[in-house]
Amino acid sequence: MVESVPMTRDGYNRIKEEIHRLEHVEMPLVTDKIAEAREEGDLKENAEYHAQRENQGMLMAKINELKDKIARASIIDVSKLPKDEVVFGCTVTVEDVAYGDEEKFTLVGAGDEDYDAGKILVTSPFGQGLIGKKVGETAEVEVPAGKLKFKILKIDFDL
Repeated sequence: MVESVPMTRDGYNRIKEEIHRLEHVEMPLVTDKIAEAREEGDLKENAEYHAQRENQGMLMAKINELKDKIARASIIDVSKLPKDEVVFGCTVTVEDVAYGDEEKFTLVGAGDEDYDAGKILVTSPFGQGLIGKKVGETAEVEVPAGKLKFKILKIDFDL
């Protein structure tokens, strides 16, 4: 079964733009560098040529990964989701039960994630641990070091 990738229309459009940029700006640059390196002679001992071929392979892998996300995209209309529980698109304020720290996270889809800004993927283990919880409930999130517990303090919809 192919797993869908939830995302907003904006996230979908950002990924499409990134694919276009990689294919039409970055890939031609790498192709030109490969051609320049090829002109330098013996390819067996041409480090620049091999480095650019490796860059080309990594770039192609990134393009394929993004195209796969687009192919499996499931556009979510946040306005039709419940407002009293943690769902895609909400901003949730949680308290770490063990330490008492308060943190705020926004559950987003592919193309919208920004971990420095607290925007985490709804499909991540942490996001999945929070989904469906209501204010006052405690979410348990499985991590390599054990289970973390977070009390749901507040749910907002900023979108």
